[in-house]
Amino acid sequence: MSDDTLLAVNGLVKHFPLHGGVLGRQTGAVRAVDDVSFVVRRGRSLGLVGESGSGKTTVGRTVLGLHQKDAGEVRFAGHDLHALDKAALRRLRPQLQLVFQDPLGSLNPRLRVGDAIGEALLAHGLCPREALRERVLAVMASCGLGEEHYSRYPHEFSGGQRQRVGIARALALQPALIVADEPVSALDVSIQAQIINLFADLKQQGVSFLFISHDLAVVEHLCEDVAVMYLGQIVEQGSREQVFGQPRHPYTRALLSAIPVADPDARRERVVLQGEPPSPANPPAGCRFHTRCPQATAQCASVVPVVHRVAAGHQVRCHLMA
Repeated sequence: MSDDTLLAVNGLVKHFPLHGGVLGRQTGAVRAVDDVSFVVRRGRSLGLVGESGSGKTTVGRTVLGLHQKDAGEVRFAGHDLHALDKAALRRLRPQLQLVFQDPLGSLNPRLRVGDAIGEALLAHGLCPREALRERVLAVMASCGLGEEHYSRYPHEFSGGQRQRVGIARALALQPALIVADEPVSALDVSIQAQIINLFADLKQQGVSFLFISHDLAVVEHLCEDVAVMYLGQIVEQGSREQVFGQPRHPYTRALLSAIPVADPDARRERVVLQGEPPSPANPPAGCRFHTRCPQATAQCASVVPVVHRVAAGHQVRCHLMA
């Protein structure tokens, strides 16, 4: 692992068992994450993109230990996170924070938002109680929340405001890594720009991001590195310039062709995928994308593709690269 690597994920696997029958025996498994590997470097953002159900959120939660992995390795700043005891993991917790996709479900309905943002600071001994309110108000202001919001409860906020509370709660601990799961999807355009600019400023201060999103335009603006997921696997990853400028996997090309173009005279070939993504409980044999791929061959239906290195830092899981 190089000196600038903050988070290294190797061969990560997470399956969720399926049970059925009178005795409730296991009948199968949802293969949410299958052999996923990537690196997040210090002061940089990795954008994890893909359709709903591709496994992006499960990756983020498993990386942070909210789900126990079935296989693979997650190393943060040289530490194997899933091998640490509770005391050691607690000491590292302030450095790894998560912005949840569902802000209302992540907030205690009986706790005022000022207390919700500040409770972790007290729990980890990062701020004396007499200075807590001032510290929390400063973080809230950076996320577009005013002093009048400090004593309100979560149900008194709009969805976008609750998302800002979740972001403020993560930022309060001054983490080294933030896993942001669709952090701006519930915000209006003006607040989206504010939060994205805030993330950009934090990167300048050395904070790294695993940015999970379906909004490719935001990912292109914010993230230096990009990984594309399909049905539990990363099918292409590389720098922003490589993935957006020279996409090699058919699925990546289809996603990029759907990005709206501001210039009405600009021409872009639209790649329309047929059908729906297969169930992760019963993924296709061979290449998981072959049932929807316009370039699929007989080999794709029977042989699992390996990851090919097409350029420095640019990897593609596809038979077309062989």
